[in-house]
Amino acid sequence: MLIRFLVLITLMITLFSCTGSRPKNLGVVNAHLAPCPASPNCVSSEAADATHSVLPFNLTVPIQEGWEGMLLSVSELPRTTIVTQTDNYLHAECQSALFGFVDDLELHLKAANAVIDVRSASRLGYSDLGVNRRRVEDLRSQLIKRGIVR
Repeated sequence: MLIRFLVLITLMITLFSCTGSRPKNLGVVNAHLAPCPASPNCVSSEAADATHSVLPFNLTVPIQEGWEGMLLSVSELPRTTIVTQTDNYLHAECQSALFGFVDDLELHLKAANAVIDVRSASRLGYSDLGVNRRRVEDLRSQLIKRGIVR
């Protein structure tokens, strides 16, 4: 009986701990975020193909005000933890409600162009059923409501 209980607990922990390892390619390299993999579980404003492409965030307010508004909006996303934050880069981990899958949300401020590039990617699996695209567009909606982007 004890063995069955321990197996069940181990299985439950495995099923509900879907965080995956933090990718090693996160961050800004040569002024760009990492490219999306071939799988459809990633979107990026730097991607050229329709499967992965989303629009960047074009600021309508002064750069510093826009970046601070972006940080606030990301911090308000449900089940989201900001991991890294600098004056032009942000990495946050966004966890799904049911199984705890973790997606990596990255933002890169390009002050010279008043643009914030965005990348949101699942750590595990092949398809995300559009979760990353919805996250980026929900964030865009919040920023538009705040008058930060157009």
